[in-house]
Amino acid sequence: MKIRTYCVYNQTRECFLSLSVTPADTTFARLRGLIGRLKLRVDEGLWVVPSCGVHTVGVLFPLDLIYLDENHQVIHLIEHFPRFRISPLRTQASSVLELPTHTIYTSQTQPGDQLLICAVEEIANRFNKGSVGQLKSQTQKLGTGLADSTSTQEVDLYEVNELRK
Repeated sequence: MKIRTYCVYNQTRECFLSLSVTPADTTFARLRGLIGRLKLRVDEGLWVVPSCGVHTVGVLFPLDLIYLDENHQVIHLIEHFPRFRISPLRTQASSVLELPTHTIYTSQTQPGDQLLICAVEEIANRFNKGSVGQLKSQTQKLGTGLADSTSTQEVDLYEVNELRK
């Protein structure tokens, strides 16, 4: 059985937030969430649908949380949400994106931004870029760029911590 995954594109900022978001759209999937995972890759995420809040009880790493309304407009953001916590409830939210830390910062996502969440094929149709293969190669390049920027941020944080010692 193939697991469905979606791309998340910020139409307002014109950038990808994630290239491989898995929907948690069943009761069991929403309860389980990311429990048991050791880490989240830069291009991964979980889309909790429906949801107006999430928990990180049993999750071993912090997350960036993006609350969305029914039209996929950003209504609330939480950067670096700690593990073993229950997030605030936002009654106007219809879903929540759980993404790796620094995703909100690197994409400059803000409340009011409009997100597009769909399969790679649909994004290709929307952008009218030609073949899906071209878009996939572009997203793969983007994924590599995100990984490079994350490793650069980690080095920068390491250097700052070393200076503080």
